[in-house]
Amino acid sequence: MQAGEPGVPMAVASSHSRSEDEESLVIKDVKRTATQAFGSGVPKRRSSSRSIKRKKFDDELVESSLVKSSSRVKVPPLMEPIRCSGSEPSSSEKKKVAKSGPALTPSLTMLMHPTAVTKRMKKSKQPLHITKDLGRWKPTDDLLLINAVLQTTDLTSVHLGVKFSCRFTLREIKERWYALLYDPVVSKLAWQAMRQLHPEAVAAIQSKALFSQAEEVLLAKIGSTSQPKLDIFQELLSKHPSVFHQSRTPKSLLVHWQLLKQYYLLDDQSVQPLPKGDQVLNFSDAEQIVDDVKLKESRDEVLEHELMISDRHQKREIRQLEQELPRWQVLVDSITGMSMPDFDNQTLAALRGRMVRYLMRSREITLGRATKDKQIDVDLSLEGPAWKISRKQGIIKLKNNGDFFIANEGRRPIYIDGRPVLSGNKWKLNNNSVVEIAGLRFVFLINLELISLIKAEAAKMTQQ
Repeated sequence: MQAGEPGVPMAVASSHSRSEDEESLVIKDVKRTATQAFGSGVPKRRSSSRSIKRKKFDDELVESSLVKSSSRVKVPPLMEPIRCSGSEPSSSEKKKVAKSGPALTPSLTMLMHPTAVTKRMKKSKQPLHITKDLGRWKPTDDLLLINAVLQTTDLTSVHLGVKFSCRFTLREIKERWYALLYDPVVSKLAWQAMRQLHPEAVAAIQSKALFSQAEEVLLAKIGSTSQPKLDIFQELLSKHPSVFHQSRTPKSLLVHWQLLKQYYLLDDQSVQPLPKGDQVLNFSDAEQIVDDVKLKESRDEVLEHELMISDRHQKREIRQLEQELPRWQVLVDSITGMSMPDFDNQTLAALRGRMVRYLMRSREITLGRATKDKQIDVDLSLEGPAWKISRKQGIIKLKNNGDFFIANEGRRPIYIDGRPVLSGNKWKLNNNSVVEIAGLRFVFLINLELISLIKAEAAKMTQQ
């Protein structure tokens, strides 16, 4: 026992020294392998007095992340002896690891957080069309689509009858429905979003569900001549709970029945024939007739400005011509001799035309078209074409009070200052009155001096 007792501590000491040698060898192997793995890939640190900092671009970030991920995959089997060597390293081991250099520090930091890179890679691998599709299709739209398809089983009817938050085309609706059926990612996300909707929002969406054919068949059985009340529709709901949607109310059924009656879709109604011609039926037909190109035409401001300027110039010229018209009329009258005539003591009035002038020297004269069989006082055929004028068209008479009257004796009307005088009627003539007969125009001029004398004599006669 005495000989063996000193042997025990020697064995322990030898085993302790052997374990330290093994650990030092392991650390040296780790150093060698680490320098082989990272010595060529990690660049040497630059020593400079100034710091160079530059932001990395997107492609550099992706390349650096790929390099780090590849280095993280390769390093863990090399560093396993360090993590699994014991519970805690000794102080000498810590010093040796610290002296091994900065080449091991990036590998240790990469090993500590391997999950961040994997998460980033998973996000980048997600297809873009899914996120974009989910952003455009709201959960309310998905719920509307599902309810409408369950009611009608026809995507075309859904496209025509359902009002979504966006104007989706028929192709987009089909793709969304197939994605909800067969794409697990889209269906899962849509289901989670729909479950988060408020119950009131869900009830409002369900109340907008389209009517199925079975529901419309039951509603069409109610006669169009009857005036159903809410009790009848409540009885329908109670008799056929499996046919009608759970959100149906008697009032909603009444509104839809009135719509069916308006379009003649009830059983006791016959469809009205389409009207002939281009008569517009309703707003949708009128909308199709409207040319969209005309609505989208942009206004040409330059052209409008030029038209406004030309219109202004034309109005200015018209005003100048109107102001100069009396001057030109005086010149024309002086040349043609149609100016105000110098009445003598025997001329009571004058009928002036464009070509001739007729003088009235008796209290009564006849107007018309002269023939071989019949002669009249004023032959209107001398002024122009008078084949439409009657042989005895009218009579102009002067009364005792000094007033002139014209009586129409022909078939065609006589226009006095634009007012028609029909056959058998008479009208008063004033000074400068315009008389038009079958396209021939005359101006009636009165000898005011002589007429004033006649009126004075008539007044004396009445006083006596």
